[in-house]
Amino acid sequence: MSSKLAALGGTPAVPKDRRHVQWPLVEDEDRKAVLDALDGARLVSDTDGVNPVSDLEHNWARRFGFAHCVAVSNGTAALSLALSALGVGPGDEVIVPALSFIATGLAPVHQMAVPVFADIDPVTFNIDPDDIERRITPRTRAIIPVHLHGAPADMDRITAIARKHGLAVVEDAAQAPGATHRGRPVGGIGDAGAFSLQVSKNIPTCGEGGLLVTGSTELAEAMRRGRQFGEVIEAGRDRDYISYGLGWNHKMNALQASFTSAQLARFDEYERRRQQNVTEFLARLAKLPGLQVPTALPDTTHVWHILRFRFDPAAFGLDGVRPQALRSALRRLLRAEGVPMSQYQLMPLPDQKVFVERLGFGSGHPWAVTGAPGTVSGEGYPVTRAVIADSLTIQKRHLNPGAGGLLSLYADAFEKVWAHKDMVATLTKAAS
Repeated sequence: MSSKLAALGGTPAVPKDRRHVQWPLVEDEDRKAVLDALDGARLVSDTDGVNPVSDLEHNWARRFGFAHCVAVSNGTAALSLALSALGVGPGDEVIVPALSFIATGLAPVHQMAVPVFADIDPVTFNIDPDDIERRITPRTRAIIPVHLHGAPADMDRITAIARKHGLAVVEDAAQAPGATHRGRPVGGIGDAGAFSLQVSKNIPTCGEGGLLVTGSTELAEAMRRGRQFGEVIEAGRDRDYISYGLGWNHKMNALQASFTSAQLARFDEYERRRQQNVTEFLARLAKLPGLQVPTALPDTTHVWHILRFRFDPAAFGLDGVRPQALRSALRRLLRAEGVPMSQYQLMPLPDQKVFVERLGFGSGHPWAVTGAPGTVSGEGYPVTRAVIADSLTIQKRHLNPGAGGLLSLYADAFEKVWAHKDMVATLTKAAS
């Protein structure tokens, strides 16, 4: 490998013919599962008897140890249905992290409730329990902790806070199937948990899909009614087309379910290999000064959906330099070496236009219902802002169970760039 940086004309650490890595892996068993579903007569979840959707619900619950599983159209629908089943609605506030995908903040709005944002932990990037407590008001009804990037949130403290204040907990486990907190699967620790099967996730479907899990029979029944127009669909009972409450059309179809069931059957082997690949990769990078690698709380299992790295300008002799400038320089140098560094979320959720300008349902709703103040762009959430400013991520490629060799090349690239700290400093100062 050339010691000259690729950005300056050297040979990249990652050859171009090694850079394309497929995810998800679509195997013959996935194709067969989808074709078998097409040849069947049960393409939707409201058909009587066993069907691919009910099979997936059973398989998911059995694999991860959940009492009830309800398949829905996507992860966002799962969050909204969970809040609806718990009775969250107009006049309520729901505490969510300031760093997450937009769906976490929109789910309360879909229920005419107000999202209240809390800052995050600087190491796990999950919601800060101390800031949760500071955000609680008499209107607070629920907390949505996100197991961001596959790292479990501090569920011991979050559930203790929820019990103290009589709040519901809906886990956003979209990025974390298989993650555990003190031996318990995430999603099954709070009142309800929501998973995403979107095609980029660790356990995907062939497009979009979601799953709800809960330990409550009553909640599971409410979720099933909610996904099907408020109707009650029971085996052996003719459909009566009566809506027993507010509902939506959030059903999953048989093709999505069949594809995910086939992927789920291979998850354990994929996860075993991913754990080995990623932990070896991070162990090499952890030796580099000024680089904070992903980590998790003690006694938890991180499933590494996204790998986020923070960079410290002081390690490059750049005290007082804006972290964004170092991030920009490292992104340029690492991408030139063949490492696909990117940002995940360009701003804190409270800076999103929909929340700043109260663009929910018009006339300032749902904020006007509670009298809650709107957010102000650029204010508050110092840890979230710092993490966004000084970090980059690796996404998708490492999910392929055969990516160990590629991750070794990525580590070579990091070590090569770090061997040119003076050049990194020069480029950073030029970008300041």
